[in-house]
Amino acid sequence: MNNPFKQALAAGAPQVGLWLSMAHPYSAEACATAGFQWLLIDGEHAPNDVRSTLAQLQAVAPYPGQPVVRAVTGDTALVKQLLDIGVQNLLVPMVDTPEQARALVAATRYPPQGVRGVGAAAARASRWGARRDYLGAANDEVCLLVQAETTTALDHLQAICEVDGVDGVFIGPADLAASMGHRGAPGHPEVQAAIERAIRTIVASGKAAGTLTADPALARRYLELGATFVAVGIELVLMVQAARRLAGEFGLGTERAVSAVASTAY
Repeated sequence: MNNPFKQALAAGAPQVGLWLSMAHPYSAEACATAGFQWLLIDGEHAPNDVRSTLAQLQAVAPYPGQPVVRAVTGDTALVKQLLDIGVQNLLVPMVDTPEQARALVAATRYPPQGVRGVGAAAARASRWGARRDYLGAANDEVCLLVQAETTTALDHLQAICEVDGVDGVFIGPADLAASMGHRGAPGHPEVQAAIERAIRTIVASGKAAGTLTADPALARRYLELGATFVAVGIELVLMVQAARRLAGEFGLGTERAVSAVASTAY
């Protein structure tokens, strides 16, 4: 299999990642030098489209960290475009039911296992035809991750985990907090308890569990619970924090804290 990230998750090897929200290949490449094991190119809450996603995939390609792309939606046509530009690790937000999960599996697979359109000869994914085995290998190489981030999704979590072709489930803390009536407070004890229960359910099902937090202690807690893909920061937030801190040392700018942005915005 030609997908190191999927192999690592299947082996239960913890993968620590960084969120990329600046939507630019230069910053993506700079972050790729830091040593994170995966890099999330965000198409949901960052101003990315297919072309900017492609540019970032190209920028991080020479480095060990594996790119994961979050689509803005699980639309079948968009999934086809993303896979054709070389996305192997796909994260799809707002998956509430097993029916949605099965539709996403179908979107990522060539027939007869799915409905992905065949255009590999003109696609970066096959190295424009240089990978002669691509059509036969592609279905197995896709790593599909779905986001459970509402109370509805948690009600259906076991059934979502049982969908063949779903490799992992990502718990979205900010939207889950809002869904539970604690908007802007993903650290609320009820939300954290729900996240921990969800991680245990996902791990027990044999699927990979993931989430995002800017709190190192929480990140370590999630890893201890068995989560295998945990993002520990957002590059845009890290830059803003550093810039404001430096300005503050000279009596400039604002004292407004941004430390909670990573956990409240995603």
